[in-house]
Amino acid sequence: MTPPLLVLGNVNVDLVLGPVAGWPAIGTEVEVDRAETRAGGSAGNTALALAGLNEPHLLIASTGDDPNGAFLRGEFRDEWSDWIIDPGPTTLTVGIVHEGGDRAFFTTPGHLQRADAATLMRRVPPAPHAGAIAILSGGLLMPDIRDGTSFILAELKRRGWMTAIDPGWPPQGWSEETHALIADWLAVSDYALINEEEMAALSQGKGSSVGSMRPDAVLVVKRGPGGVSAITNGVEITVPAPQVRVVDTVGAGDTFNAAFLAARVAGKPLDEALASGVAVASRAVSTYPRRYTE
Repeated sequence: MTPPLLVLGNVNVDLVLGPVAGWPAIGTEVEVDRAETRAGGSAGNTALALAGLNEPHLLIASTGDDPNGAFLRGEFRDEWSDWIIDPGPTTLTVGIVHEGGDRAFFTTPGHLQRADAATLMRRVPPAPHAGAIAILSGGLLMPDIRDGTSFILAELKRRGWMTAIDPGWPPQGWSEETHALIADWLAVSDYALINEEEMAALSQGKGSSVGSMRPDAVLVVKRGPGGVSAITNGVEITVPAPQVRVVDTVGAGDTFNAAFLAARVAGKPLDEALASGVAVASRAVSTYPRRYTE
């Protein structure tokens, strides 16, 4: 039977380095305390967290056919993964972690730029029941997925899935076109999962993209150490985050997405699902190696 959580979007290799105190001058060399090569990407981080929580899910994603692609596929649970193997190199992201846990990313071209919506949707099964949720993450990094997101969301609905979207930060910038695209996506999504920087960007310009959401949809704003807030049907709920010693914030929001949606699929009320997401994400960012459970 198809699991009740479907994860679609970007999976890539992450090389995480740090911490660094500040941006180095050109031509200099900096030693860092640790480096880790791991599976990443927004959808990848969500699937890894779901696996760490032992929550059944189906990840449908692509990799290249190179050694990095083989490494990526080996990092996920076989029984919960459906891979599209695309001829060519696999995308690599280098994450530089700064003191305090903030980070910057550098991403190479690769399979994410070649991913296409039609091939992805040929793999998507019907939802197993009415409460099942599909999340599409990181689509702004994949040109054909970005352009086909409205089609993907409509098809997911037609196949019985509730939909959640975490579009991420647009590498092309917050243009009027990007605002219009995201407004269209939010208008048909059941859940929008964004961080506070994205919320600020989406609220600028002519009108607010988040204003396109249905009143009964759930807008979740992830605020890092400030916790999380959500609004639906005009009611706002805020859940604070515990104070923790931050080790690595890469994938924190994606980890929240995993725990939050798993709780919603299990029938938990919104406030309990938000609290579950915050607790799991806080544990993940404060442990090395990363842990999702006690």
